[in-house]
Amino acid sequence: KEINFKPDVIHCHDWQAALIPIYLKSIFKDDDFYKYIKTVFTIHNIGYQGIFPRDEFAKLGLDWSYYNMEMLEFYDRVNILKGGLVFSDFITTVSVTYSKEIQTPELGFGMEGILCQRSKSVFGIINGLDYNIWNPQDDPYIKVKFSLKNIQDKASNKEDLQKACKFSPEKDVSLFGIVSRLAEQKGVDILVEALEDILNMDLQLVILGTGDQKYHKILEKIARKYPRKFSLNLKFDDPLAHKIYAGSDIFVMPSKYEPCGLGQLISLKYGTIPLVYKTGGLADTVNQKNGFVFDKYAKDELVKTAAKAVSAFKDKNKWPVLVKTAMECNFSWAESAKKYIKLYEKK
Repeated sequence: KEINFKPDVIHCHDWQAALIPIYLKSIFKDDDFYKYIKTVFTIHNIGYQGIFPRDEFAKLGLDWSYYNMEMLEFYDRVNILKGGLVFSDFITTVSVTYSKEIQTPELGFGMEGILCQRSKSVFGIINGLDYNIWNPQDDPYIKVKFSLKNIQDKASNKEDLQKACKFSPEKDVSLFGIVSRLAEQKGVDILVEALEDILNMDLQLVILGTGDQKYHKILEKIARKYPRKFSLNLKFDDPLAHKIYAGSDIFVMPSKYEPCGLGQLISLKYGTIPLVYKTGGLADTVNQKNGFVFDKYAKDELVKTAAKAVSAFKDKNKWPVLVKTAMECNFSWAESAKKYIKLYEKK
């Protein structure tokens, strides 16, 4: 109002921006300037809700009538995300499957009731990938640039990654890569249980990431036991991340829940075949045609799927077809943007 800019839609992301739809439907509901502005509210991870003590409610400048179980009250505390879900015109999240999962007690984090009530206003739109940053055709961090026209040059990046990891440069051994936060949500609990079984297969493994100290210790112990086939990198290293996406044969992403996930989208672009648990955005983007999927969250299922991937890699006729199919996938923002525009146009 100060700058005389009246948007048709305000698109808010996560609890940090949830006060916007709340204020528009409360403090400013009778103001002609704001009356017809619509709001879209996107949940990136419903586990983060902006919960505060009841005593903090007065700081919001809202009447106490808004502090009730239908609006901002949540187990005698203030829940900002809940208010955003109640007062926004449309709710989106970052994949179709996740939009359904958050309407269940298992993954709704207490918000499933509201989301079920508003199910007709809840939409899932997959995140896009910025191919200006993640593209093997012009990636400055990788040894040899490649595309669908020269897929064979991916092999040079595998050799370069093996060298960086101090592995023997074996072309016929599958190289598994992981770039992840090392936390239970990312499936690291079942990964550490499965790891020795996996490392006894004919493969090499590189992990890059940081996270919970308990997982650091377990992984360090296993890395000392398998120095020739397990490279553990407990750090943030963007150039190495690019090398892992480009040089690995298989990208492992066993997340317990994953609203969207970008790792699998990046790996597909680089012809590195994703191995994922069937949840959220992973379920929407990876299938039997472009990757490996297990649908029961358990150590044994992860081991079984890893073995399947190792076996598939050895099929020199089918593997190049799988790599080509992966690289042909298009998860650019251009596709997702069309869906958002369609949503913005809804009345």
